Amino acid sequence: MGNIKQKIWDLSNSYIKIVVGLIIYTIGYTCFLLPYQITCGGVGGISALIFYATGFQAQYSYLLINCILLILALRIMGFSYFSRTIIATVLASFFIGFIQEFITLDDGTLYKCIGDQKFMACVIGGCLEGLGLAIVFLAGGSTGGTDIIASCVNKYKDISLGRVLLYADIVIISCSYFLFHDVETLVIGYLAMIVSMNILDFTINGARQSVQFIIISDKCDYIANEVGVKMERGVTILYGEGWYSKEQRRVLLIMAKKHESRQLFDLIHALDHKAFVSMCNVEGVFGEGFDKLKK
Repeated sequence: MGNIKQKIWDLSNSYIKIVVGLIIYTIGYTCFLLPYQITCGGVGGISALIFYATGFQAQYSYLLINCILLILALRIMGFSYFSRTIIATVLASFFIGFIQEFITLDDGTLYKCIGDQKFMACVIGGCLEGLGLAIVFLAGGSTGGTDIIASCVNKYKDISLGRVLLYADIVIISCSYFLFHDVETLVIGYLAMIVSMNILDFTINGARQSVQFIIISDKCDYIANEVGVKMERGVTILYGEGWYSKEQRRVLLIMAKKHESRQLFDLIHALDHKAFVSMCNVEGVFGEGFDKLKK
């Protein structure tokens, strides 16, 4: 019963994070990019171009394009990928439509939240998009779009997901020039993409960053016991041999969160100030006490 409750709680927590991430993403997209005719990447960028050219609401084109891509990818990526992505796609489409209707003025134009400051709108919109997407990805969700194309290509070709997404975004943003014939709009679109990608990477890497300690000490037992009791971290003992001395030594391997590194240094120094300690940053540590390994 306890395991079932924990699974329900974890699932509920993940969906709450996905919803929060989608709300942040759609606020950045709808309030700061659409009103200023800033074309971003992905399906959101395609929907924006359709909206600028025809006035057709972005929520409908966003949902329609994603559904077509998902149906095409169903055979390649499987039903599990389809089910996870379609939920986020429908929610994102709903939020875009709700916010767009809320900020639409009587003359049919969209309200500009920060006046005529197009550059600031680009920065704020890019930041919100990147942050929102990072929260969704960290919760195990997916917004679909060009991610679907990238996943399909990556499954059969030795091309990284990031490279496919970058190429797709560049093509989509470049198409805005044929609509507006304005180099400034094109450059600002690229800037919004760069800001969004950097915030996305910074948030994901910052949330997952951990440290790895390698400790050589004559008091391994004391250090391992204190780490286990006071920090509740696991310790792995490795067996090594000094090349010069030929002496057999035990080596402690410890994984911890980055913010715990100061506490671990203080603990080691208190027990053995002569210990040899090596610390390095690591990303994407999965397992008990760290991130869960997601499919």
